[in-house]
Amino acid sequence: MSTFAPRVSVVVINFRGTDDTLECIARLTEVDWPADRLEIVVVENGSGDDSEQRLRAELGGRSNVRIIVSAENLGFTGGSNLGAREATGEVVAFLNNDAKPDVNWIKEGIAGFAPSPRVAAVASKVLDWEGKTIDFVESGLSWFGMGYKNHIAELDDGRFDAARDLLFGTGSALFVRRDVFLEVGGFDEGLFMFYDDVDLGWRLNLLGYRVRFAPRSVVFHKHHGSMKSFGDHREMYLLERNALHLLYKNLSDENLGTFLPAALALLARRAVAKSGRDSEEFDIRRFTGAPDEFDPTTPMSKEAVAGLYALDQFVADLPGLSEERRRIQAQRVKTDKEVFRLFGDAFKPLFEDGYFLQGYQAIIEAFDVEQPMHRTRVLIITGDALGEKMAGPGMRAWKIAEALSEHNDVRLVTWNVANRKTDRFEVSRVPLQHERTMKDHEEWADVIFFQGYALHHFQTLQRSNKIMVVDLYDPMHLEQLEQARDNGDVGWRNQVQSTTEVINAQLERGDFFLCASERQRLFWLGQLAAVGRVNPDNYLADDNLNKLIAIAPFGMDSTPPAHERKAIRGVTPGIGEDDKVVIWGGGIYNWFDTPSLVRAVAKVAETHDDIRLFFLGVAHPNPDVPEMAIVSETRRISDQLGLTNKHVFFNEQWVALDDRQNYLLEADAGVSTHFAHIETTFSFRTRILDYMWANLPIVTTDGDSFGDLVAAEGMGVAVKERDVDGLAAALESMLYDPEAAAAARAAVSRVREDFTWERALEPLVEFCKDPLVAADRAHEAAVPAGSVAAAGRPRVQLSPARARELRFHQIANSRHGLVRDARLAAWYLRENGASGLRDKVANRARLMRESRNGR
Repeated sequence: MSTFAPRVSVVVINFRGTDDTLECIARLTEVDWPADRLEIVVVENGSGDDSEQRLRAELGGRSNVRIIVSAENLGFTGGSNLGAREATGEVVAFLNNDAKPDVNWIKEGIAGFAPSPRVAAVASKVLDWEGKTIDFVESGLSWFGMGYKNHIAELDDGRFDAARDLLFGTGSALFVRRDVFLEVGGFDEGLFMFYDDVDLGWRLNLLGYRVRFAPRSVVFHKHHGSMKSFGDHREMYLLERNALHLLYKNLSDENLGTFLPAALALLARRAVAKSGRDSEEFDIRRFTGAPDEFDPTTPMSKEAVAGLYALDQFVADLPGLSEERRRIQAQRVKTDKEVFRLFGDAFKPLFEDGYFLQGYQAIIEAFDVEQPMHRTRVLIITGDALGEKMAGPGMRAWKIAEALSEHNDVRLVTWNVANRKTDRFEVSRVPLQHERTMKDHEEWADVIFFQGYALHHFQTLQRSNKIMVVDLYDPMHLEQLEQARDNGDVGWRNQVQSTTEVINAQLERGDFFLCASERQRLFWLGQLAAVGRVNPDNYLADDNLNKLIAIAPFGMDSTPPAHERKAIRGVTPGIGEDDKVVIWGGGIYNWFDTPSLVRAVAKVAETHDDIRLFFLGVAHPNPDVPEMAIVSETRRISDQLGLTNKHVFFNEQWVALDDRQNYLLEADAGVSTHFAHIETTFSFRTRILDYMWANLPIVTTDGDSFGDLVAAEGMGVAVKERDVDGLAAALESMLYDPEAAAAARAAVSRVREDFTWERALEPLVEFCKDPLVAADRAHEAAVPAGSVAAAGRPRVQLSPARARELRFHQIANSRHGLVRDARLAAWYLRENGASGLRDKVANRARLMRESRNGR
């Protein structure tokens, strides 16, 4: 789509409603959109009256109105497709003829395409004629193929004013990229009317496109209820038939076998419920011999018969539907589960009748309809701020929530600030000590992912038996060796000890652990071994322990940053357009060697007066993180050397997450210097990922994961700790040697592909597709509840297969030979039959003979 105002073609279908159509078009001429970028296409859809003459008389002289005539009624689907084919706009907008658009309808609708080129359709908010109550703000689709609109007739009170992704938008007010609309085949003309908009949205989502709700693009709808003149049974016929069409075309092979037979059974129950008759009346056990029982006919409502006719027409349509199904399934890029998240409440029965509801529940249980639609519910807990300004832990939690929301239902909670919003997952704040609120989240979740002190702060989590993923990317207890150093000897020791205890509790409880590097993984394996988690159960499950702990480092956006505004050059007093800017991307903490960096800048400034060091953030966005002693020490040295606001600049406020690229892209190099100690050895400097994202040459201290990587890959220069001269030489090389800087940028460009969030979080995404309790915890759960081994342990629900496997290991590991052999014999007989037992006995005898013969 063009970046300027695209040409918009509004398609209005007229079928025996010329008065409404003329009023609709009069309203369209009042919308705020350039007249030369607006085309109105009126499709006269075989009304069979004087509609064409009236339309031509009223509209024939208008240059931006075209009248397309169909000799027959093509339905909403065929008429809309005809209008779209004839349209010349980049965007086609479908508008009911009994609707009036708000003056900003088109402008706000087109704005809805902005978030991504994958947004193929934008749905307007539709209100009643007076603009008070809701006609459409949210789409829903039942598992049996019938679409519905949520919140009908409720007051439009501001609850639905946030843009978000939908499964479909209502065809009464819908914008679609014309090229995509034609590419996917437009509306399915076989549907004629009803659920055509549902089907289009479903197909677009399967093909990897998005349908976006634009709440400020508003339309007012009269609702004549035109189907009433044809009879409710005709509407019911179309609804029943079209629902089956949607299921058959769009569901995957795996799920069609579950949903379609269940939907057919439900259709029969719905038809009988609508008839008011008793389906057992033909049962031979009910035969009385009365004369009317021999009558070959029985009275039945047309609404009930409509279901039978709909089913028969579905069968008649199968040859054409099968071809359409093959085409859709061959082109789809999204799984059913990825699209199911947009269905809303898929288990709304949509018909309130006691007999029907009784059958509805029986069908759901018999066909296990809920199982394919179940998305793992993941609760993500952080203690960091979630807002415009976020530090590393908050940013990581947010990116994890984004990654998991594609396949799972996600809630992201913090006990800190929570004012950043998204429509992809829930974001909320749970204050400390609010156990009841956390309990609600815990009960909802299948998997609980947490970082920091979450397990320590909430007893609800300590008592939980849910699957838990522990994020260990930040070794907190090692950080405290530096961070708590200023607390005095007693305070320092207590802080390190208490944090170590917090970590150990996490290691004892977790089912799956994440760390940031291979070096960290080795460290954490040692600590896991110390608390007894490197044990036979976990070793049997995976002798490399990848099922217990995986590497999922901090990542970067795969989309390169774009410069949107001036942030440093010409904005910060003392930094000009041509100066050489070195950026320090993040906070200043005690484990960083900023004094050596400031002294190195002073040394470079002796020969290069244009060097500028810019500290991106001083005040941490998390109010729980105090300013550390190194900050004042760095300021003191900068002042003492006469560098402050001349060569060294401190940005006092933390930069917003979505604004940081503007700072990074105005820098010539990125820098990170630290002291060589235990925290350094196992750290993962997330700020360097930002440098890589912005394709900056990097100057850093060696000795940590990234320092080694920078040196090995030539992404810049890694120097020894506290080496002021070496640091000055490195800065001079990356700032003033064009060839060296270009080579570093080329290396960064090559390496950064390995650190995108998509790659970084693959282990976690895969785990959540099939989350499992850790093998040793599952073993503990199988121990009888009253035993000593089970005391104080949360109970875990095991699958039947896992329970059988563990029972076998318990028998096989029994110390009492005869008892064990008898139990094993019973086990093999029960599990494998007599032949299986015979094979095991023969194999056992062979092994004993070989053992005696010394083989």
